[in-house]
Amino acid sequence: MEQYKEEFIHFMIDCQVLKFGDFVTKSGRKTPFFVNTGFYRTGAQLAKLGEYYAKAINDKFGTDFDVLFGPAYKGIPLTVATTIAISQEYGKDIKYCSNRKEVKDHGDKGILLGSPMQDGDRAIIIEDVTTAGTSIHETYPIIKAQGDVDVLGLVVSVDRMERGQGTKSALREISEEFGMETTAIVTMADVVECLYNKPYKGEIIIDDKLKEAIDAYYEEYGAQD
Repeated sequence: MEQYKEEFIHFMIDCQVLKFGDFVTKSGRKTPFFVNTGFYRTGAQLAKLGEYYAKAINDKFGTDFDVLFGPAYKGIPLTVATTIAISQEYGKDIKYCSNRKEVKDHGDKGILLGSPMQDGDRAIIIEDVTTAGTSIHETYPIIKAQGDVDVLGLVVSVDRMERGQGTKSALREISEEFGMETTAIVTMADVVECLYNKPYKGEIIIDDKLKEAIDAYYEEYGAQD
């Protein structure tokens, strides 16, 4: 595993973004692990997060695109932090754009924040995590409604490696349905490899009992691709 991926996993633990226990995802699945980027709460944390996203985007897509789109609400700080990091790390000035939950009818009117999108723009969507692919079906039409925008791909922080609506992984389904590339900073396989029975700051985070719960979860919801 690349060093930056291991560092990112430890970074999520330190920020209390990656948690283990009993949770319910947006898609209604009961899960022993949960990723909540809402727990990145300081400028230093967001700056570091942007750097990790920027590296994942550059590794998969390069910087030959025009706009980074982050769905409201969690996607808003992700787009800002990552476009700043892309500018600083790779010298490319990318536009950021997000949607509002409610259309604004005064001042800067409309459904979008940041830079408007226009015909010919090449966009990448940034999200925190994709479980069953639910949110992308809300986001994609918003982008396409802005004009002849080419959506190149989707980047998330953690690939949960579970099936979407069928037997394939959510990210694979998104790739095939919308004709875009997908990538993640790390996968849950990376997380397990990094943390299972390996101490971090004197603590075993994924022990045998938790590993059994994760394995059972993937028996039920794991992708078959």
